[in-house]
Amino acid sequence: MQTTTADEFTTSDGARLRVVEEGPADAPVTAVLVHGWTLTMHTWDRVATGLPKAAGVEVRTLRYDLRGHGGSDPAEPGSATIRRCADDLAELVEQRVPTGPVVLAGHSMGGMTIMALAEQHPELVEQRVAGVALVATSGGGLAAPTLGLPGPVAALANRGERVVRKRLAAARGKRLVPQSSWLRPGMRWLLFGRGADAADVAVTADWVAACHPANMAAYREALAEHERIGALTALRSIPTVVLSGLADRLTPHTHSRRIAEALPDARLLIYAGAGHMLPLERSAEVTARIAELVARAAR
Repeated sequence: MQTTTADEFTTSDGARLRVVEEGPADAPVTAVLVHGWTLTMHTWDRVATGLPKAAGVEVRTLRYDLRGHGGSDPAEPGSATIRRCADDLAELVEQRVPTGPVVLAGHSMGGMTIMALAEQHPELVEQRVAGVALVATSGGGLAAPTLGLPGPVAALANRGERVVRKRLAAARGKRLVPQSSWLRPGMRWLLFGRGADAADVAVTADWVAACHPANMAAYREALAEHERIGALTALRSIPTVVLSGLADRLTPHTHSRRIAEALPDARLLIYAGAGHMLPLERSAEVTARIAELVARAAR
């Protein structure tokens, strides 16, 4: 029986995370979908909806808002880190998916969270994870991204970003900005490739506008510190797909190629014309690739 449940999950340090579960409780495979920095679980809506049909088997999907994002609690000082996100993911799997194979899919910082999970909880990954999808993500080298700009311009942009980051870290508000419409041109340029759908740009701007400012700044620091190519060793025996957009400015396809080099048996797919928001821009293709992992795990 197909069911949808929206509720809260409380982590070991007391943070309440907003969770949505869909599909039969006794499905042979559970797919856990982890979203990216400044976004929400709704990044995965289309994938979650299409996954059962694409996989051809019953599948339970679980997605949630990372702390400091969407409907989850803000991250307490010191806890807006990729390391803590990995611990949250481990706790969620252990409590909400105590048995059966798990397929993990992570977009952007969600993919980095999966890498941190492999680093911090290798036994859980070895025993429970039957497939991994790393979508528009990186193993490191994000301290000063080029954003596809000439070197001097990128350096200037990064200096400006660090100034803004300090101001956000001191902010006391709960939202980045009251209205999102003025963010749309920047979101289109930064996060999307050619022919982006206006509605996708608008909803992405809404998610970013609602992000907790101080948490946003803290997570940006965590992204700069993220260096986990070595952690990928724990995924070498697990079927893995690595997906990237050729027009991705935040985590360029070279980052995905580096991940694939560390995972020689992984399947690398790069989508021409697509940017960073692959779950929206190439939702059918992303769904199909995750569905392949689900179907394989069910066998």
